[in-house]
Amino acid sequence: MNDDIFQGKWKQFRGNAKQAWGKLTDDDLTRADGGYDKLIGTLQERYGYARDEAETEIQRALATLKD
Repeated sequence: MNDDIFQGKWKQFRGNAKQAWGKLTDDDLTRADGGYDKLIGTLQERYGYARDEAETEIQRALATLKD
């Protein structure tokens, strides 16, 4: 996913991220600050996901957002 597109959806997505991944803290989300790769790294760290698995999970969560 393009970082610019992800950054644009970040504020809306941030609330969904806390619901989808309860282990993420507010600090985790603040550090990610809309950075796609940063969020992938955080999911890998907290959940032990492989990169492709983290990307799939993010895509699944993004699909729930309304355009």
